[in-house]
Amino acid sequence: MSETVSLKNAQYYIDLENAYGAHNYHPLPVVLDKGEGVYVWDVEGKKYYDFLSAYSAVNQGHSHPKIVDALVSQAKKLALTSRAFYNSKLGEYEKKITSLFGFDKVLPMNSGAEAVETAVKLARKWSYEVKGISENSAKIIVCENNFHGRTTTIVSFSNDEDASKNYGPFTPGFVKIPYNDINALEEVLKNDASNIAAFLVEPIQGEAGVYVPDEGYLKATSDLCKKYNVLFIADEVQTGIARTGKLIACHHENVQPDILVLGKAISGGMYPVSAVLANDNIMHVIQPGQHGSTFGGNPIACAVAMAALDVVEDEHLSERAEELGKLFRLEIEKLIAKTDLITKVRGKGLLNAILINDTPESSTAWNLCLNLKENGLLAKPTHGNIIRLAPPLVITEEQLLECVSIIEKTVLEYKKN
Repeated sequence: MSETVSLKNAQYYIDLENAYGAHNYHPLPVVLDKGEGVYVWDVEGKKYYDFLSAYSAVNQGHSHPKIVDALVSQAKKLALTSRAFYNSKLGEYEKKITSLFGFDKVLPMNSGAEAVETAVKLARKWSYEVKGISENSAKIIVCENNFHGRTTTIVSFSNDEDASKNYGPFTPGFVKIPYNDINALEEVLKNDASNIAAFLVEPIQGEAGVYVPDEGYLKATSDLCKKYNVLFIADEVQTGIARTGKLIACHHENVQPDILVLGKAISGGMYPVSAVLANDNIMHVIQPGQHGSTFGGNPIACAVAMAALDVVEDEHLSERAEELGKLFRLEIEKLIAKTDLITKVRGKGLLNAILINDTPESSTAWNLCLNLKENGLLAKPTHGNIIRLAPPLVITEEQLLECVSIIEKTVLEYKKN
């Protein structure tokens, strides 16, 4: 990639965003201008390893040529028809994604939050029309510290005050239980199964700090849902598409969700694409006019998603994530033995986090990320004292070990203020 440098410095672009954009994000002070594979470059020409991957949207790497070609080629031919008409890409995409993930039907949407909303609507409608719950009585069980998106309904069942404060009144119909607690789920189901439509869960809680549940948790929760005739909904927007070492994280325990929610890397980060997958016995409750999206299933989205899914298969990204994830955690464990600044590394595949030995209110994790940036690696804290580390899955072992060296150098040289 030619490394052209912007004539304007980073502060110019930062000032523009601060002046004209809503202040709903707090980015690291780096202005990115281009990307290729595992690398990104800022407007001043400095190269970095990307260890966030746009929150696991860029699993296939930045500007993957196969995905770029699909985007450009389809954009030149036909971009959008709406679903008022058939288009020549949607059926092919639907066949590919349902076959790949083992479902009868897919309902195409755009963002992860839209897909979660769709899954909630689908589960409620199924519960009234198939399970026989009295109208407007259905409940959905969710987990504490979840992150499923930012819509009003979704933040209704968030316990993150930043996400929910002053956005009420909230949507009713949700029951919160602790994550990774089989007994809590069974207790609710025992007492109220006749009114429960679904259990909605992240197989790994990414935004909360890459919390991996105990082995067997997903299988046990899926079995409980079957026992009580409750739908098991897996939100794999962040954990899906090979990120954790399997095509979806549920496959680590051979669990097939009743409803699967996908987004982010389903398009390699090239275009907003999300999907809700289910079998006919669930999906048939959605009839014409009852749910939709102008952009959902558009020809560009379908062409891009098919190419992105091809890359995952052709380049064996699940297997690579599994192998390199184990290596990464092993190397970080060696670092932990050398310092008291990091207390733990956790994760699956190439979705990992390190726990910083300071309070969530401290600036230590943020300052470490600033120092990592100076040393050529981009990462971002979550929940104060946790740093999520999730490179594109196309990273090589040599590149991964170079990144471990950057992390080690940064951590060992860090001085608390």
